[in-house]
Amino acid sequence: MKKKQLLLGDEAIALGAINAGIVGAYAYPGTPSTEITEYIQNSPEAKANNVFCKWCANEKTAMETALGVSYVGRRAIVCMKHVGMNVAADGFVNGAMAGPNGGVIVVVADDPSMHSSQGEQDTRFYAKFAFTPLLEPSNQQEAYDMMAYGFELSEKYRIPVLMRVTTRMAHSRAVVEYDDTIQPRKPLSYPEPSNTWILLPVNARQAYPILLDKYAKLEQLSEETDHNVYYDGPDHSMGIIASGIAYNYLRENVGDDCPWPILKITQYPLPKARIRALATECKKIMVMEEGQPFIEEQVAGILDSGCEIVGRLTGDLPRVGELNPDSVRAALKLAPRLVNAPSQNVVPRPPAFCQGCGHRDLFAALNEAMERWDNHRVFSDVGCYTLGYLPPFKSICSCVDMGSAITLAKGAADAGYYPAIGVIGDSTFAHSGITGLLDVANCNSNVVIIISDNEATGMTGGQEAAGTGKIDQICVAVGIDPAHVRVVVPLPKNMELIRQMIDEEIAYQGPSVIISRRECMQTAKRHAAQRKAATESQK
Repeated sequence: MKKKQLLLGDEAIALGAINAGIVGAYAYPGTPSTEITEYIQNSPEAKANNVFCKWCANEKTAMETALGVSYVGRRAIVCMKHVGMNVAADGFVNGAMAGPNGGVIVVVADDPSMHSSQGEQDTRFYAKFAFTPLLEPSNQQEAYDMMAYGFELSEKYRIPVLMRVTTRMAHSRAVVEYDDTIQPRKPLSYPEPSNTWILLPVNARQAYPILLDKYAKLEQLSEETDHNVYYDGPDHSMGIIASGIAYNYLRENVGDDCPWPILKITQYPLPKARIRALATECKKIMVMEEGQPFIEEQVAGILDSGCEIVGRLTGDLPRVGELNPDSVRAALKLAPRLVNAPSQNVVPRPPAFCQGCGHRDLFAALNEAMERWDNHRVFSDVGCYTLGYLPPFKSICSCVDMGSAITLAKGAADAGYYPAIGVIGDSTFAHSGITGLLDVANCNSNVVIIISDNEATGMTGGQEAAGTGKIDQICVAVGIDPAHVRVVVPLPKNMELIRQMIDEEIAYQGPSVIISRRECMQTAKRHAAQRKAATESQK
């Protein structure tokens, strides 16, 4: 039965995956992708169909677990933000070589303008790098429809499919029409030939030409697919190539009657023949795409004519940050819309720790402990506690990537810096800090690692953290002396205890871990409300 529902782009993807018959959804929380997994976790249909959906320790384990589902012939989705793709890349690239059995779609949400990210990385380069197909929906309906299509594509060509969305696509809403029927799961089956998943060099040498042959077929498919659409226009002085959310911005400005021809790109590899055909008709081509000039650079290589190519590289569109309807309008040299000027009285509201957050008390104590050290530096990481860089604390000197607090501190200690201190969160520690701590233990590095444990993945909404309840044991298991794995509760009344603990571990010549543990204020409030509701329901 056909239904309609107002959905976020992330929710449309999730619903499409459920109805396409997935067995599992695997992810690590990261804005702007988090809502995909949360929708599946809360979906009655997914629960009724026994879809496995729990947060993974990191994106690499998510990717590889989905490949395990694929190995036995069933469908899985993997979700992450763009920087998470760096963590998942090993399984993604080699998964393309192995050749999935059941369908695998890897959904990556890019974050141009860096609303909550360390960079504007464009995930489309990974698809080209790994010789995999890429889908880039322009609206929520396409996002829903392309899930079923993507799984069929993955299974037909035995290759993982990458779907790329961006922040505005992920977090905007539109009505989606769908059939509420869930596709039945396929019976268990196994890869044939059986050696395709054993990437010993002797097998990999055979798999690589097969992968290249698949890519050639995918290039031909991009020429034929209805997902790449040409719309003619009367004015051939310019042609437009548009993809993803940029296509929406274009249509917002020109409506259905665009004066220029448009080639809409939704499926990659790029359709080279279609691009060449557009160039023969037009004197100039403008490329509109969200992110880096991925299409624009390739178009320059595809065309051997004198057709002018403009876009982000030429400055006709902004080189950095998100596009928007106004920047697209300016590139088209259309008269600007009349809008009210922004208020001059809006007070900036930079992010800050929640009132009562345990990170506050930790950084206050840490600052006091570090006062006696000249030119001191504290290395940190990706999480809520990164706000320790901002006033009033100004406690940390680094935030490079997940897990780097520990390894940066170790590197500084290796170079002779003292005292070398790293601050990392509990979810980040489980994500990619454990291996760094193993290096610290193996080298007996003179570092103090502080794990600020708020028993949640706080920065993305308080999702379950993989290391909750296990961090002490993990630290001991990797080789830290139990006498130097210490736990403290970050509260104002314990400030002197925290300072003393930091001083003692700095004085110790070897690796030590201080676990500052108090539940995130936001999850604590939710858990209290849940307990209250449960108590009242029993009355």
